[in-house]
Amino acid sequence: MSDVPPLDPNESDPFEDIVAAETDRDPDLAVIEAGSRTLRTQGGTPRADVPGRPADPEVDRALRAVEAELATRWGETKLEPSVSRISALMDVLGEPQRSYPSIHITGTNGKTSTARMIEALLGAFELRTGRYTSPHVQSVTERISLDGAPVSAERFIETYNDIKPYVEMVDGQQEYRLSFFEVLTGMAYAAFADAPVDVAVVEVGMGGSWDATNVIDGDVAVVTPIDLDHTDRLGGTPGEIALEKSGIIKQGATVIMAQQPVDAAQVLLKKAVEVDATVAREGLEFGVVSRQVAVGGQLVTLRGLGGEYEELYLPLHGAYQAHNAAVALAAVEAFFGVGSDRPEPLDRDTVRKAFASVSSPGRLEVVRRSPTVVLDAAHNPAGARATAEAVSEAFDFSRLIGVVGASGDKNVRGLLEAFEPIFAEVVVTQNSSHRAMDADELAAVAVEVFGEDRIQVEPRLPDALEAAITLAEEEGEYAGAGVLVTGSVITVGEARLLMGKG
Repeated sequence: MSDVPPLDPNESDPFEDIVAAETDRDPDLAVIEAGSRTLRTQGGTPRADVPGRPADPEVDRALRAVEAELATRWGETKLEPSVSRISALMDVLGEPQRSYPSIHITGTNGKTSTARMIEALLGAFELRTGRYTSPHVQSVTERISLDGAPVSAERFIETYNDIKPYVEMVDGQQEYRLSFFEVLTGMAYAAFADAPVDVAVVEVGMGGSWDATNVIDGDVAVVTPIDLDHTDRLGGTPGEIALEKSGIIKQGATVIMAQQPVDAAQVLLKKAVEVDATVAREGLEFGVVSRQVAVGGQLVTLRGLGGEYEELYLPLHGAYQAHNAAVALAAVEAFFGVGSDRPEPLDRDTVRKAFASVSSPGRLEVVRRSPTVVLDAAHNPAGARATAEAVSEAFDFSRLIGVVGASGDKNVRGLLEAFEPIFAEVVVTQNSSHRAMDADELAAVAVEVFGEDRIQVEPRLPDALEAAITLAEEEGEYAGAGVLVTGSVITVGEARLLMGKG
């Protein structure tokens, strides 16, 4: 897709050399002591982007009533693989999802961060955006964003009340009522049409083919790295999981494909051929050229579909976020036709400003200093490995205490094993969700991974946070100990509230 001229066949391609190094996600980094503060100032302070409860008691009561009604429906872990119900809802609503172009995102990890980056880029080019992501960190209203910010509680309530009669109509016609996620998807598509938006950025809930979001025909289909998660529903190998996720690739679309396991890549490429889709692959048509640790994030140079974008400040930590940025950039280039309809790249200053404004709450987010407390929503082994690597790179902790609260339907052993090399001690806990693994059950697994001497059990999250901070403070104010809270988006969301965020 790129119009970059070919190299002399006798010369090595420096980009391919860099990609080869990046494949192992272990680049030779130099610490940037100067310059990044200036870049961050130019880009503005990233928004936390996580709303709290409404200040108006009446609005809060109304929102709680909507949340209570949604809670009576099937939760996100109870599925009947079909798009028949959401299709019926779209039909009675007048097909709102067809009134705007869309970028559809699937994959195992990195979907929400990538969606946020795509949204920031599109907004910087003065397009009105709608973003639909899941799950939420603290408030259900986070899931539906307009113009780069979550919809207000008032607008969320209004949208629900607008489509409620149609939801009830469809409920009465189907074997099963619409699920929690299906209703939210209908709300998002209706809100985007009502705004109206210029483009929707939509993250799948799970899988692809039968996911409720898959009633859109994405002009651009994005596939972030595929790994093992939800194996009971999606398949036991990356290739089997890719088959389900490839369902978002539509006729004539452009596919932006992150680095993938070989079997997953084969499945995705086969689907692209079947539907005459154009493919751009990370490491070939686009990718990360270089990255350097910077104050509060990293400095990256990306190769897009239309050329290189040098020294972009990204206020997020970790190699995986640089790769998410490369995928997001390629997706937006493809949306604008760069590399096919137009040979020139996007305006570099606009791209630079957009990336400098990106935030991703609950993804290596610092919520306290002295001792430093970091939140990260890693909930599967692949995500945990990426987080462990990023923590080691971005924070010079002399001793790291883990606070882990996981869901019972996850590969908890794999998650703990990924964190074992970086956690000196672990405080095992549980969040308030019905899906949470019992703290004692989690501790039994943790003891097998860490040994009994490194484990402390505190079933209540507030007690777990206090215990971890106390352990970190034992080394003294300037010793450099830290706390990482992880294991579940719900655990991270509840920790944010306890730490005074939102």
